[in-house]
Amino acid sequence: MDLDRMEERLAAIFTEYSTPGAAVGILHRGEVTELVYGIKDVRTAEPVAADTVFQCGSLTKTWTALAFMQLVDEGMVHLDEPVRTYLPRFRVADPDASARVTPRHLLNHTNGIEEAYGDPGEGADVYERMVAQIADAPQVSPVGHTHGYSAALGYAILARIMEVLDGKPWDAIMRERLFGPMGLTATNSWHGDVDATRTASGHLIRSEEEGPIPTPIEYLPRSYGPGGNVTATVGEVLALANVLLSGGVALNGVRIVSDAAVREMMTSRVPVPDPYMFGPHWALGLVVCDWFGTTVYAHDGSTIGQNARMRILPDDDLALVLLTNGGQREAIYKDVFNAILAELGTVTIPPLPEQDRGLALDPSRYVGVYERPGTAFEVTAEGARLHLTVALDPMQAEFMGLPDHITYELLPISETHFLMPPVGPLEDVQTVAIYDFRDGAAQYLHTNSRVHRRTSEGDRIRD
Repeated sequence: MDLDRMEERLAAIFTEYSTPGAAVGILHRGEVTELVYGIKDVRTAEPVAADTVFQCGSLTKTWTALAFMQLVDEGMVHLDEPVRTYLPRFRVADPDASARVTPRHLLNHTNGIEEAYGDPGEGADVYERMVAQIADAPQVSPVGHTHGYSAALGYAILARIMEVLDGKPWDAIMRERLFGPMGLTATNSWHGDVDATRTASGHLIRSEEEGPIPTPIEYLPRSYGPGGNVTATVGEVLALANVLLSGGVALNGVRIVSDAAVREMMTSRVPVPDPYMFGPHWALGLVVCDWFGTTVYAHDGSTIGQNARMRILPDDDLALVLLTNGGQREAIYKDVFNAILAELGTVTIPPLPEQDRGLALDPSRYVGVYERPGTAFEVTAEGARLHLTVALDPMQAEFMGLPDHITYELLPISETHFLMPPVGPLEDVQTVAIYDFRDGAAQYLHTNSRVHRRTSEGDRIRD
């Protein structure tokens, strides 16, 4: 790779997307390359360095899954035993779900439980509280019925299992089972342990004219810990990728998990209703992508103002990591990774499919309101054309200068899949699945990996 040319190309991409700062990591055939760009914070203009710490967001789930698989290796926990085997008081509103949910359902996001855990606080007992506070949590979908991403709850339950079995808080488990043995000195699971002099600050962009501004929320609540609160340098995220790429061995030569555990993480898969945005299957703490017939393993993460992307290509002995502190998510990651992949002469990221203009749909099958806590979508029809209206969080809408509701056009790819073009220059194209038809009407809407249950025929979210 011509690094000078690559640095110039990537700098142009980051400038195009108004990204304040970024770190790019490449692990290719055992060789590590780290590239940095821009500044950590627009208020200080301090440059990003190789030791700058970024928030990993939901990429944390891969870390947590890896630590959980250590307990599987040791015979302390089994993927297909009910959660109640390890947490006897575990209960949700549905008795069947209470009895049947297993760690595998939690790892691959097919547990179907709503994220209705209230406010568990910021104490070290947060995951114990979350488990106790979901006794009345309903099901978005039956256990094992469909993939539906759990941002916090599913991996918090896994963390509580780990705490009970290991007799330590989750944060200590991560330090002792992963970060320490892997030789990681900058990676943490709790923001209070992070070296503030090395951290990147998150940024949001309300308009191209204003440019990046500091995020009003510096970090996620502690309830997101096992699912979203790991922070790390780009090199130490590459160290995580190396464990998966090398069959369980860290860069320092320490075996972290068995080769069988890594194979289980990669091969235990469930289909994703919307296969286009991330990948057609979800494994255990990993997304499985299909890039023109090449299998790629991935996980993404976003907090409020920072983004993380990891891609692992076993056939090329290659891993790529991108950490940013602002800017668009999907478009920038694709441009950055495609530039590197093309330079290395390997497979690139497939584009989204095109609209099928000859497809004739019955709009009545899709019309309705689809909801889960904190999010509501309404699909409406105008003649043969479908539209989707999303109700924004009022605080988010006010801060970002957006209306309370935004309406998008849905362009059909197939009878169950749609493109959702952006309505503004700072948005990415999204994809949507509307599926599982019963009595002539779809039951679920799946977008951004989240599943939403149909709750009415419509005309509710603007009330």
